[in-house]
Amino acid sequence: MKLDVIKLDGGAAGEVELTDEIFDLEPRADILHRVVRWQRNKAQAGTHKAKTRSETSYSTKKIYRQKGTGGARHGDRNAPIFRKGGIYKGPVPRSHAHELPKKVRQLGLKLALSAKAKAGNLVVIDNADADGKTKTLANQVKALGWKRALVIDGAEVNENFARAAANIDGLDVLPSVGANVYDILKRDTLVLTKAGVEALEARLK
Repeated sequence: MKLDVIKLDGGAAGEVELTDEIFDLEPRADILHRVVRWQRNKAQAGTHKAKTRSETSYSTKKIYRQKGTGGARHGDRNAPIFRKGGIYKGPVPRSHAHELPKKVRQLGLKLALSAKAKAGNLVVIDNADADGKTKTLANQVKALGWKRALVIDGAEVNENFARAAANIDGLDVLPSVGANVYDILKRDTLVLTKAGVEALEARLK
């Protein structure tokens, strides 16, 4: 499929040929859901922790004698049934990550790119080059109508462009190696540079 290429100032910069096997696939919500879930679970900190009865700060003395009180039998006050006692089978630090085949992850990225292309929310620009001034880039972004956009560049992001984009709300920049399903789907507009298109096609072929 062919797509028009524009410049940051809105001018035309020719056309680019996009690979159909990457940018023209039928959307599959099940694959996208699996990949996003894998990403979010892998990013989850998993630092939640509750104290067990061996970790609570309380006396370990038996609270009263075993027999003759008329009450239930108890040991110390650290038991889970008592207030301020230890938690029974509470959360412990752990990883929430799970395995997902590499082929499924690659397919998910292709489907995310295709979804943006089919929805008309994929924009290709000549290059992500700026003078480093936030005001100039902000005016260009506003003129192009990008409100929540993700810009994916080639192997490295232009330093001046990254500096200018850092303070613009709703504009994020990633190198091609950082392209992922969650960030692509979260934004309204996906912006690829010509170098970014080449890098993604080389990565996904």
